[in-house]
Amino acid sequence: MDRNTVTGLILIFIVMVAWAYFSMPSEQELRERKAQARQDSIAAAQADSQRARAMAQNKDTQNQQNEEEVQSPSETQPQSLRSEQEAPQDMGMFSAASISDTSETVVKTPLYRATFTNVGAGPSQITLKDYETWDHKPVDMIKDTTHSAYAMGFLTSENYNVETDELVFESLTNADSLTVAEGDSVQLRYALNISENKRIVYTYTLRGNSHQFGLDVSFEGLERDIIGGTVDFGWTSPLKFTEKDPTLEATYSSAYVYTGGEMERLKLDEAGRNTQDYNGAIDWVATRTKFFTQIIKTPNTTQGAHLIGEQTGETGKLNTEHNYKSYVTTNISQQGNTSFNLFVGPMAYHALASYDAQAYGMVDTGYSWLSWMSDPLVEYIIIPYFDAAENYMSIGFAIILFAILIKMVLYPLTKKSYRSMAAMKELQPKMQEIKEKYEDDPEKQQKETMKLYKDEGVNPLGGCLPNLLQLPILITLWRFFQNSILIRQQEFMWAGDLSAPDYILSLPFEVPFLGDQLAGFVLLMTAAMMAQSKLTGGMGPGGGGGGAAGGPNMKALQYIFPFMLLFIFNNFAAGLSLYYLIYNVVSIGQQLIIYRQMDKEKEMANA
Repeated sequence: MDRNTVTGLILIFIVMVAWAYFSMPSEQELRERKAQARQDSIAAAQADSQRARAMAQNKDTQNQQNEEEVQSPSETQPQSLRSEQEAPQDMGMFSAASISDTSETVVKTPLYRATFTNVGAGPSQITLKDYETWDHKPVDMIKDTTHSAYAMGFLTSENYNVETDELVFESLTNADSLTVAEGDSVQLRYALNISENKRIVYTYTLRGNSHQFGLDVSFEGLERDIIGGTVDFGWTSPLKFTEKDPTLEATYSSAYVYTGGEMERLKLDEAGRNTQDYNGAIDWVATRTKFFTQIIKTPNTTQGAHLIGEQTGETGKLNTEHNYKSYVTTNISQQGNTSFNLFVGPMAYHALASYDAQAYGMVDTGYSWLSWMSDPLVEYIIIPYFDAAENYMSIGFAIILFAILIKMVLYPLTKKSYRSMAAMKELQPKMQEIKEKYEDDPEKQQKETMKLYKDEGVNPLGGCLPNLLQLPILITLWRFFQNSILIRQQEFMWAGDLSAPDYILSLPFEVPFLGDQLAGFVLLMTAAMMAQSKLTGGMGPGGGGGGAAGGPNMKALQYIFPFMLLFIFNNFAAGLSLYYLIYNVVSIGQQLIIYRQMDKEKEMANA
C-alpha cells in the first residue's frame, strides 16, 4: 500500500471518526443497554409519574395571572408537574359549564384505533394498526391518560386561565363506536355550554385513509370573553417510546417548530425544564420520538409558538422520563372560528409529505452542509427505489441490490482511483531513487518528485479524489439508514430488525466503545474491508504491490483501519452494516476486474 493510498484512507477515516463522534454510544450507554436487555419488562411497565397537564400561556398574560393569584396553592409548584389527582383550577364561567358525566367514543380506521373522551374533548388513546413496538405490541402514540392529549388555553375577561383539557364537554355525537372505511370520513362533535347563547364547539373530522385529521373550533357568543382574541393550542401528553433501547430513543425525543423557512429544535441534555418561545407566523409545531410524531398546524393567522421540554433524570438512565410539548398561538377569526390540521403517526416520507412539504425535515438524512445533495438524493432516488423494490423483494435484498447499483454508478470513479493507485505503484522505484539521491536536500527532492509526476502524467491525488467524491453519497446513506422508518422491523437472515444492531455473539467481558456483544454484519463487513485492503496493497499490474514499499507501518495500517470500523459500526443499525458489507464485497470484485484489465494492457504493451 503506497503513501497515496494511505493518505486517502486516513482522510476517509478522519471523516468517519467525525461521524462516529456524534453517533457512537458512550460506555455508560452501552452498560445501560446491557441492563435493558435484562429489564425490558420492567422498563415497559414504568408509568409516567410526572405527567404534564397545564398549558403554557403567553408571557405577559401569565405574569399578570401570577401576580393576582400568588396566594393560590396550585401556583406554588410548576404547572407541568401537577398530578392528575389534584382538583382542577377555577376557571370561572367555563368551570361552571363543565358537566360531571364522562364518556368515550372509539373510532376505528384502517390505519389506527382512537379513543376520544369528553374530558378535554379529544383523543386519550391512539393506537396504530400498521406498526408494532419492538416486542410486537400495538404502537400506542399517547401515554396513559384519562383526558385529551390536546388542550387549548386562553385568558378570559374574568381574568382566569382556561385550560380545556381539565373541562368536561358534552358529547354531541351519540355513538360509543364509529368505523371509518378507506375513502370515507366521520365527524365527532363536543360542546362546552356556558349559557344559552355562549358555547365552544369542537368538530373533529377523521378520514379512513390518512393519519391526518381536522379540528374546527367555534366560539359562539364569546367575542368579549377571550382576551386578545387568541388561543394556545397544543399537545400535552408525552409520546410513548416504541423501541427496545429507550436510552437510544431518548436521543431523538424532542420538540420542533417550523417558522420563517427554518426548522428549530428543542432538545434537553440534562435533567430539568426548558422552554423556547417564537413570535410571528408559525407553519407548524411538533413533538417526536425516533420513528413517530405528532404535528399541529393551522390555516388561521398565528402569533407565535411555545415549546416545552422536561427531563426527570440523567440522560441515558432507564428510568429517566422525557416529556416534550408544543403549542401554537393562533387568532380567532372574525367569524369566531379557528381550525387545526393534526397529524399523529409514523415519520414515513409519503405520510409526512402529504401533510406538509417540510415535515420530513425532522428525519436526519445528512448534515446541513450536505443538504444540497442529501435531500434530493433521498427524495428522488433512495425513497422511490425502496418504494418500487419492496413490491418485489424484502428490504434486506433491496439493500443488497441498492449497494450493487450504487457501486455500478460509481464505477468510473472507482476505476480511475485504482488506475491512479496502480500508476503510483509503478513509480515507487523511481521515487525511491529520488529520495535516496536527494536525501539531504528535501526541497530538491520535492521538485524532482513533482517533475517525475509531470513527466509520467500521474496525478498524486488521483487515487484519493475519486474516493472523496463518493463521500457525500456515503455520508447520506450513513445517516439515512440509521434514521429511516423504511427499514424498521424488517427481518433479514439473522437480523430481526434492520434498524437495530444484529448482535450474534455475547462476550464474557465488556470492551470500551464496543460493548459486550458483536454484530454479525459488522464482523463480515470488517473481514471484507481487510480483504479489500490486502488486495489494494498486494495487487496491481504485473502483481506488483505497493505494500512493501510503504514499509511495515503502512502494511499494518491496512488492517488497523477496518478493525477500528468494527468499533464504530458495532452498535449501529444492521441495515447500515449490511449495505457497507455488500458495498465492500462488490468493491473487491471491481478491484479484481480492473487489475486484470490493467495486467492485460501491460502485457499487450510489452508485446
